[in-house]
Amino acid sequence: MTKGFDRKIGQQAIMYAFAEEEEEASLVSKLTQMNWRYGKGKVGSMELQKIVAAIETSAKRQEIVNPDLYREMHALYHAIIEAMHGVTRGQVELGGMLRTAGLRFAILRGQPFENKAEGEWIAVAVYGTIGAPVRGFEHEAIGLGINHI
Repeated sequence: MTKGFDRKIGQQAIMYAFAEEEEEASLVSKLTQMNWRYGKGKVGSMELQKIVAAIETSAKRQEIVNPDLYREMHALYHAIIEAMHGVTRGQVELGGMLRTAGLRFAILRGQPFENKAEGEWIAVAVYGTIGAPVRGFEHEAIGLGINHI
C-alpha cells in the first residue's frame, strides 16, 4: 500500500461519513487528487431493503458505479451488506426485530494499492443511530464494508 493513510479506502470512507462542512472540503480535495469517486447521503428506515436501495440509488446518481455493469452493482451490494452487519451487530434485521436506523453514509471508489493490477475497490461507511422506534431509545452505531470491483 502507499505510504501514509491517504490510500486506505476504509479509513477515508469513515472519515468522509463523519466529516462536517469544514473537514469535508479538505478530504474531498484529496479524494479528487487521487481520482477516486465519492458520494454521501442520509437514510432512515425500519426496513433494510430501503437502506440498501437508498445507498445503491445514491451511488448510481453520483456516478460512483455503472448500473449497467453487474460486477459493479454486485461489489456495491456486498459492501453495503457488510457495513450493515456492523450497524446491526451481525443480525442484518431491523423492522422484524422492532429496530430502526437513522444513518448517514459515504461511498468511495478508488485504487487503494500501488499495484494498478489490484484494480478498483469500493467502500461503504455508515454511521448513525439504531434502536427501538421511539425517540431517545437508540444508540450510535457504525459499519464499514469494502469490496473489490
